[in-house]
Amino acid sequence: MLATTIAGPRAAMRAAFAASAALIRLAGFGLLCLIIGSGAVQARERPGKIARDLMDEVAAPGQQRARWSRTIGGVPYVQVIVVGDGSDPDMSDVRDHVRMLGGSVHAVHPGVRAMTVQVRASDVAVLSERSDVLSVSPNRSTQRTASTLEVVTGATMPAVRSYSSKSAYTGADGTGIGIAILDSGVMRSHRAFVDKTGLASRVKRNVNMLNGNVANWTGTGTTSLMPGSPALAAYEASISADLALTPDGYGHGTHVASVAAGRYFAPLDSRAQDINGLAPNANLYDVKVLSDLGMGTVSDALEGIQWVIYHAKEYNIRVMNVSLAASSTESWQTDPLCVAVRSATAAGITVVVAGGNFGLNVQGKEIYGRVSSPGNDPSVITVGAVNIHNTVARNDDTVNFFSSRGPTRGTYIDAQGVKRPDNLLKPDLVAPGNRLVGAAATSPVLSWNLLAQLYGSTLVTPLGLNKVLNETQMLLSGTSIAAPAVAGAAALLLQTNPGLTPPLVKAILQSSAQPLPGANFLQQGTGLLNVEGAVNIAKSLRTDLSTAIAAGTISPGTSMIAAGKAIPTGLSSINGASFNWSGMIFVGGNHIVGGSALIYYQPIFDPRITWANGVVRMRQPVYWSGIGIAANTYVKSFTETRPSSQTLLGNGVMLGDSLAGTSSLLGKTGAFLPTATMQGWLNQGSGTRLASGVALSQGLILSEGLILSEGLILSEGLILSEGLILSEGLILSEGLILSENSSLGEP
Repeated sequence: MLATTIAGPRAAMRAAFAASAALIRLAGFGLLCLIIGSGAVQARERPGKIARDLMDEVAAPGQQRARWSRTIGGVPYVQVIVVGDGSDPDMSDVRDHVRMLGGSVHAVHPGVRAMTVQVRASDVAVLSERSDVLSVSPNRSTQRTASTLEVVTGATMPAVRSYSSKSAYTGADGTGIGIAILDSGVMRSHRAFVDKTGLASRVKRNVNMLNGNVANWTGTGTTSLMPGSPALAAYEASISADLALTPDGYGHGTHVASVAAGRYFAPLDSRAQDINGLAPNANLYDVKVLSDLGMGTVSDALEGIQWVIYHAKEYNIRVMNVSLAASSTESWQTDPLCVAVRSATAAGITVVVAGGNFGLNVQGKEIYGRVSSPGNDPSVITVGAVNIHNTVARNDDTVNFFSSRGPTRGTYIDAQGVKRPDNLLKPDLVAPGNRLVGAAATSPVLSWNLLAQLYGSTLVTPLGLNKVLNETQMLLSGTSIAAPAVAGAAALLLQTNPGLTPPLVKAILQSSAQPLPGANFLQQGTGLLNVEGAVNIAKSLRTDLSTAIAAGTISPGTSMIAAGKAIPTGLSSINGASFNWSGMIFVGGNHIVGGSALIYYQPIFDPRITWANGVVRMRQPVYWSGIGIAANTYVKSFTETRPSSQTLLGNGVMLGDSLAGTSSLLGKTGAFLPTATMQGWLNQGSGTRLASGVALSQGLILSEGLILSEGLILSEGLILSEGLILSEGLILSEGLILSENSSLGEP
């Protein structure tokens, strides 16, 4: 585990976000629980069940500093998300308790083992005392996070797809794979989303989770998800947005979708750019969780994730892109969004998340420890952003200054009752995310989306295009634009090899990435997205892996190479430049491993297993069953256990922790070691070879990892005054944050 000796000072700072000037507040370690008694409110140390921003709000009743706090009839109320421990999947006892307290249940999210409730502020502590409650978090707000892409990532290489023309090519393009876009909506009629015939849209569903309005302060009902039930039919009808005239009034989601799966079209304006995404024939599922002002709540996001989990097998949704972020200082173990995306992973969905755009403080200095939720969860693929400097060459690419640096800083209470930061290595890799051209949403009468209206001189004017219905384009930057590039790449891998599990997709993308010179693990993860290398690995592996893993018929150390296939060389050549792959993956939250043994099955490739902070959890979906219900199709809930014994890694894997050493920013060691340096060492056979693998014993294993010893990491995770913001932030261009020629120098 990364060291817990860092305790930076409390700080309060304002960061100007272009849309909402959100307040960033970095608080200290104190996590308080309120005890209500004799009319007095007292505070004491509480081991982490109640989120700090919720406690701060409860401690000042009536001030209504947050959107999820309101005074009704003179009584302070809060909307909170309660995460259960899994002992009661329906959370019926907790629901009864909420009603007994005089509160109301707005929505139950069985797919993520949580519910959104409204209670008196004075009852939050009472609710948290229940043994079957894992955490209580506020229903925070959400906002938006803010082709050359094909060429620079290697998607046009013959190993991926070969072109005779833009409309005639062969190879991987995402055909048959569904990508869910949790965002501000997707403009179905935009020509970037037509299929190969040019007649039909690949946006198969538009659903609007805000239509359900689960956080309207008046709702008292819950939703049954039983397949075929009248309640389910009514719910689906209430959220349907397939006929919406303006499905994306904000404009962010449409751009994100085009980066993942935009398709070339012959534009009426000859100056329009080729906006082919990474998976130009994948199907898209628009899950609107942000309003036309770019706002939403965690509860809306949970509903959206639950909808994706429920329909994943029905629609073959294999990838989910989450380009939004929560303002949370909670550990991945209790944060509601983390619980939700971890459930999606366990259900076989590869979840790609933007890491956030908080890499600089208000003084323009690089800052570490600013990865937001749910990018702080170990199960997801967390993506940082790279500036390609307007070239297709990869040797001049640099990590964007705004891209959030790791490690994650949510806190948890260990077995000894000591408060510790998660300190997980993030991001996992980086992808192009600076001034990318993509589809721009409009209304049917050609009214611009809100982003284009507010920032047209930066987002639209530089392209010099006419406004043509269903063809408009604009520029966006940020990690939320880098994330869908990785989501599109994941779709290509799953089309190439449908037998890949989410952890295998992540491992392939990390191990094939290209380490950028000078950048460390907390800046770039294992390196820059390399689609050509990743597809080559996917082609070489068995296509029955997910089935064998689910059935338990594959043993640790079993070769994953398909019969007749060769082990990939570990070398790519893109746009005339050759480079070695990183050959590394992150395991256990903060360990770096590599070596040829990774081509043999490792139990960590089971999507039901999560391992971080020395904790191992097994999360399994429970499916609806009954007459007329397709078996193992619709997820009802999840169970989670902490296995007492579990093999995690097999023999022969090379552990790089000892090579990295103690973390020092000045010394460039440990987590601050340049990724390329570790790549060279492991490729030369250095490191600690695991002679007997890694197995969980009595609940603890490899609980250390890369250790931080300097006080250069912020003492707490990120707290934004209004909660969820789009991970892209509103980074309109790199130059608006800090010039690439700044004296700060390249990261």
